[in-house]
Amino acid sequence: MPKPIKLTLVEQGGPAADSNLWHHPDFALELFKKPAFWEDLARRLERGSFDAIFFADTPAIRADTPYQRNHALAAGGGTRLDPAFLIPIMAAVTENLGFVVTTSISYDQPFALARKFSTLDHLTQGRIGWNIVTNNVKSAALNHGLNDQLPHDVRYDRADEFMDIVYALWNRSWDDDSVPRDPERALYADSAKIHKIEHRGQWFDLEAIHITEPSPQRTPVLFQAGSSARGRQFGATHAECIYLNATSVEETRRLITQVKSLTAAAGRNPDGLLFMPRIIPVIGETEQLAREKFEAFVDGCDPEDALIVLQQWAGIDLRGRAPDEVLDIEALTAGSAGLHAADHLRRLSRDGRRFTVAQLLREYAFGGAGNVTVGTASQIADVMERYVDEAGADGFNVAYMIRSRSLDEFVELVVPELRRRGRIAAPRDKATLRQRLFGWGPSLPADHPGSRITPVTRAV
Repeated sequence: MPKPIKLTLVEQGGPAADSNLWHHPDFALELFKKPAFWEDLARRLERGSFDAIFFADTPAIRADTPYQRNHALAAGGGTRLDPAFLIPIMAAVTENLGFVVTTSISYDQPFALARKFSTLDHLTQGRIGWNIVTNNVKSAALNHGLNDQLPHDVRYDRADEFMDIVYALWNRSWDDDSVPRDPERALYADSAKIHKIEHRGQWFDLEAIHITEPSPQRTPVLFQAGSSARGRQFGATHAECIYLNATSVEETRRLITQVKSLTAAAGRNPDGLLFMPRIIPVIGETEQLAREKFEAFVDGCDPEDALIVLQQWAGIDLRGRAPDEVLDIEALTAGSAGLHAADHLRRLSRDGRRFTVAQLLREYAFGGAGNVTVGTASQIADVMERYVDEAGADGFNVAYMIRSRSLDEFVELVVPELRRRGRIAAPRDKATLRQRLFGWGPSLPADHPGSRITPVTRAV
């Protein structure tokens, strides 16, 4: 039996999507501020066999220079709704769709975050997931009253301690039978089975009872997308699902093998981790029509987007260079070791690829050509199967070019093709998100550090 393919849709609570084609005449620009849009989107995703919607989010405009900031504002990246408030709206009109929300571990506090996710897990009947991020822009630190962000690896050290605390609050503060709700004894919760969590650490001191009773999953399903060596170590330790931005089957296979090895070294079953590459499908009735559609999208893409992507992801600044200048990729990326896009460009260069400035900007429209899959519905399904069968991926984080229209094309054309190939599993009605994704749950598996945590507890 073929391996089922998991699907999440990446969205955000703002006018700009990953494509930044908000100015396209078919883009549903203003709908993100209307509750009815999110209700309709939830219903369409559930009918389209999506497992979850993934809300990308950030606590700051992703810019550390005036140039980046001004471009982000012009491109619609400076306004975002808090996606946590959208989830109850969507949960109320669905039964099976999951909801994954990004929250920065760098600027939240463990107690507040634990309470928020327990609340969302209750309100969705156990369909909530958390995409764990450590922010990498100074503007986020300034937004939260700090002078600067912590160094990269130190952010993850702090994050490890943060996770220990939220695990304890979710899984050790209240026993399973701590809420009898017994009207005859006028006893809602049994204080003998509720425990105060005490923590004294490098980054946090805490003495608290979790003030939200155990939710259906206790711990939200944990997602992560760190691409650095330290980020992958964090994901191997904590994540249940890994989002990948790899741009080829070969690169995806390499990353999955690496993270699975780290997961086993952390004492976890590596088969208990799901991997979901990002994909932007561009679908046409024929391959030629799909290619023409894609080229039209690239023509409408602001080259400043690619300039900033290359600055942030590859450490390359191409401002002021002539469009026809042939680039020396090795020299340009010499000081950018470890940046995912820089490593990828060096591999392309060593394989004989050559780029002018104009060609590289087109290559990195929409975050890089490897993120975009162009073809007929059958061809796109072929590519998805290759990632699953040859690279070991478990599903895809589907992005779009045009809000609403691109999703409809994927649901109407690609999803039926995947169903015909036996790649879409029938949903488990009213299952938690963890049960839907893994077939087990609703709580964390026994080998996960969130289940093994042994905090200091005191009677209330």
